[in-house]
Order: sequence, then structure tokens, then C-alpha cells
Amino acid sequence: MRRIEDFKEAELWTVETTLRERYGRAVPYELADSDIRLRATDRDLTTCPVVYWEINGCHFVIMKTGDRLYRAQFFYRGYEQFGTGVDEYDDLAECAVSLLQAQADHERSRAQQAHPITE
Repeated sequence: MRRIEDFKEAELWTVETTLRERYGRAVPYELADSDIRLRATDRDLTTCPVVYWEINGCHFVIMKTGDRLYRAQFFYRGYEQFGTGVDEYDDLAECAVSLLQAQADHERSRAQQAHPITE
């Protein structure tokens, strides 16, 4: 099983700064590992470092899939997983901002479906 190098201090600073800008405060996060297939055709799993945080019942993960390569998703329950629409990013700041924007858009859409505007 292959293993990707852990997040560097500068990468963690990027995540921390992006979260602080979005939420107006420091957001606690955890570092973990996840075994994933880097490509759909891969038979073997690769251990990838993950940054994980949770806000208001929504869970977020950014996976480091290579040197300056990242994937992101958010979920509410195991069967409610969402991505950004981009398979992989080569810029961590863009990945984090896209993840937060995708989740904000999803929340707005859910709110509109729950409370449609009627004329």
C-alpha cells in the first residue's frame, strides 16, 4: 500500500486561514488518514492524509492525494456525500474555498426546497 506525505505546516496554515475567513473564528480540525483508490481503475488503496472538521452537523474532509494534489467532500451522513464537481485540485486554497462554497450552495438549495417562495 502506497502512502502520501502528510500535510505540511504551510498547507495547514492555508486551511486554518481559509476556515477563519469563512467562519470568522478559528475552527478546530483533526488530522487523519484515509485509504482510497486514487483512480477508479486502481486495485490497490493508497493511504492519504486528511484534514477533517465539522460545523453545524456537516462534516468536511480535504484529502491530500499527491504532491500539491487535493480532493474534497462534505457530508451529513454516510449516504449524503457531496463533492465540489472537480475531481482533483492542484491548489489547496482553491480546493478549500470551492469546498466551502459548494456546501454553502447546497445549504441554500436545501433551504429553498424546504421553504419554497410562493407567489
